[in-house]
Amino acid sequence: MECNRLKVSIAQLQASQDKETSINKAKEYVKKAKRENADIAVFPEIYMIFVPANSDKKLADVAEAIDGNFVNQMAKIAKENEIYLTFGMYESKPGEEVRAYNTIVLINREGKTIYTYRKTHLYDAFITKESNRVIPGDKPVEVVDTDIGKIGLLICYEIRFPEIARKLTLEGADVLIVPTAWVKGAMKENHWENLLATRAIENTVYVVGANQVDNIFSGFSMIYDPMGVQLANAGEEEMLITATVDKERTKRVKEKLPVLNNRRADLY
Repeated sequence: MECNRLKVSIAQLQASQDKETSINKAKEYVKKAKRENADIAVFPEIYMIFVPANSDKKLADVAEAIDGNFVNQMAKIAKENEIYLTFGMYESKPGEEVRAYNTIVLINREGKTIYTYRKTHLYDAFITKESNRVIPGDKPVEVVDTDIGKIGLLICYEIRFPEIARKLTLEGADVLIVPTAWVKGAMKENHWENLLATRAIENTVYVVGANQVDNIFSGFSMIYDPMGVQLANAGEEEMLITATVDKERTKRVKEKLPVLNNRRADLY
C-alpha cells in the first residue's frame, strides 16, 4: 500500500573525473540517507563522471550502457541499503564516437532499474552548447508509479520549460525530482532558486532540485513544498539534505489553491 509520506534525501556532491570515486562517495552518502530513514536518495545530473569542456576525452569515450558497470554498482548500493536511488550518467549509443545521452536512471530498493529518461531539452544557452557533446532524447517524460509514490523526473535546463513540469503534474506526480548540474554564472543561482519555487507554486507540487557542487557548478540544492515553502537548502558545500513529501499537505494546498482545476485548457 502506498504511504502518505515520502522521505527524500539529496546528495549534493562534487562529481569526480574518476567513476570509482563517484561510486565510493555514493556508497557513503546512501548510508547517510538510510540513517535518516529516507525512501529515496537523489544524486545530481551526470553524477557518474565530470568531463571538463576542454578535456581531450569525448563523452562517447566515458559513456556506458544502462546495464554497464556504473549502473550495476549503483543498483548494488540501492539493494544493500533497501532504498530507491536516482542519478545522472552518460549513456552510450552504439556507433556514436563523439557524443552520448545525458540520462537519468531510477532504481528501486531491490536494485532493479525501473525507469530511464534521456534529456530532451539541451542546454544551448548562455555560453554553452550542450548539443555539441550530448545526443538529445526523443521520448517525453513520464510519471513513474512506485510503492513510495508517483515520481516525475526532469533534468536541469528542463526546469526552464514549464510545459514539462505541468505535464508530469497533470499525470499525477507527487513530487518532481530535478537532478541538475547547474553551471555557475551571472544571475544563474537566482534563476535556479526562483524556477524551483515557481514550478512548485504553479503546480502545487513538491519539487526537489539536486545540484552538483564545485568544479563549475553552483550547489544550492533545494526542496520546496506545494506552497513554495523552502524546506531544505544545501548551500555551497557537499552535503546531504532531507525533507518529507507529505501528500496530505499537497491535498490541503490543492484545496485552498486549486489552480489546476481552474485551468481553461480550452483556451490555450
